Amino acid sequence: MPEQWKPLTGLDELTQTKSSPAAPPQFAKAGNAQSVAGQSGALRCPICTRPITNEYFGLNGQPVCPECAAQARAGQEADGHAAYAQSALYGAGAAFAGLVLYAGFTIITHFYFGYVALAVGWMVAKAMMTGSNGVGGVRYQITACVLTYAAISLASIPIRIAHLAPSSSVDWMSELPQLLVLGIFSPFLALSRGLFGLIGLVILGAGLRIAWSMTKSRRLAVTGPHYTTGPIA
Repeated sequence: MPEQWKPLTGLDELTQTKSSPAAPPQFAKAGNAQSVAGQSGALRCPICTRPITNEYFGLNGQPVCPECAAQARAGQEADGHAAYAQSALYGAGAAFAGLVLYAGFTIITHFYFGYVALAVGWMVAKAMMTGSNGVGGVRYQITACVLTYAAISLASIPIRIAHLAPSSSVDWMSELPQLLVLGIFSPFLALSRGLFGLIGLVILGAGLRIAWSMTKSRRLAVTGPHYTTGPIA
């Protein structure tokens, strides 16, 4: 089964632990059905904070109200070609925007600001998860990292062109191979600048890590319905 996920305010916190948390103390077994023992304080849904009365569902081991459980289930879209294609398209758009941002800033200010790689990694990953409706996984992670790297590396081409353009003696045909190499390997070629290049490469690595982490697969396990022993007052 592919990993599935629906972005929903408050649900992300329920997926952070590596395993489902233990059932709360008020959970008990009653026959074949799970029940919730009455208590002095009202049991509330951790997502919407509405009181849980007769019926509840389990979401990654936590009791939630039927409305939030329904939203979680409805949003668990299956991973497929359409979801991945749309995710990659959104990510490519974000990568292009990141390229323009990085190249434009550098051309205007003549200052290389490597921390843009962090923003680009976030932009690409966020766009991809939006395009896939929250579905992630290894192929999404790889694509996000490739797009992030491409945005930062290829930005060196317009930067180089802007640097050479004022000169009327540039042989653009002879420059073309160099521009291609620069566009592919510029983060590593920057190591020739010493510490400055090394710092830029480390920052790029951090941007790739952001892209990788944000597009990982997440699972929402919804169980139920379960029933309480009665309204919890």
